[in-house]
Amino acid sequence: MTVGPSGAVPGRPGALPAAFTTPGSSSFTDFVAGHAPDLLPGRRPLPGAAPAPAPQPGGSPAPAVPHGTTIVALTFDGGVLMAGDRRATAGNLIANRDMEKVFPADGHSCVGIAGSAGLAVELVRLFQVELEHYEKIEGAMLSLDGKANRLAAMVRGNLGLAMQGLAVVPLFAGYDLDRGAGRIFSYDVTGGRYEEHEHHSVGSGSLFARGSLKKLWRPGLDAASAVRVAVEALLDAADDDSATGGPDRLRQIWPVVALVGPEGYRRVGQDDLTEVVEAVVTDRSAELEGRRPGQAAIGGRP
Repeated sequence: MTVGPSGAVPGRPGALPAAFTTPGSSSFTDFVAGHAPDLLPGRRPLPGAAPAPAPQPGGSPAPAVPHGTTIVALTFDGGVLMAGDRRATAGNLIANRDMEKVFPADGHSCVGIAGSAGLAVELVRLFQVELEHYEKIEGAMLSLDGKANRLAAMVRGNLGLAMQGLAVVPLFAGYDLDRGAGRIFSYDVTGGRYEEHEHHSVGSGSLFARGSLKKLWRPGLDAASAVRVAVEALLDAADDDSATGGPDRLRQIWPVVALVGPEGYRRVGQDDLTEVVEAVVTDRSAELEGRRPGQAAIGGRP
């Protein structure tokens, strides 16, 4: 039997190339890199190899691509929570008001994305297939550390595009079945992996979200309290960062909030989030009302 240059068998239309039937690595990414590397997000050439020119006074650089921000994650008693706002921006414009930035990676982990939206979503989908492929080939799930390491390698593969301004910075979290606890991992554009403790945030509004998390997070939070802390952190980020979208009460667009525990991944429902958002807004409105001029403020001072 002869095999053509593509690996297909001549005379057998529709036959799979040899690469699909040859035993190899349990990594789907490695398989694609060997068979069709141009399909990987980080291996695709950009139109025009020259770097974009610097913006001139009164002018503008090349068209901005949509970017997503802000993601927060925190541990609670029984698991880990991840939440993301819904706004995507392209320069000074709102490109999308209801973008989803938090996704299940597998049954016991989740991943949130910040950075170039198109590449980030594609990276997440590839990561989901990577974990599913490994489980089918090996007959067992990767450990949480193994999942975090696989994601680091995929982020590193996007370094070429990141150097051209198309960076993807994910936040990964999951329930460690061996340790019986929720864990959080952050990354940089070079694929560096760092374990975070208690809480963390990425994205343009992360500075403000982290400040909020430091004040509101405490050991022993239950799931309901953790959801409120995440909503408040995103609201604080949206208050100071124009690229972060706060809860949109007019359109009923709330953050995406996911809980991961021993039972697996679960997304918090719209009705539950509505109650939390309304409670947070009502409490903050009452607090502001009490601080208006002519009324007693903190410490009893007018």
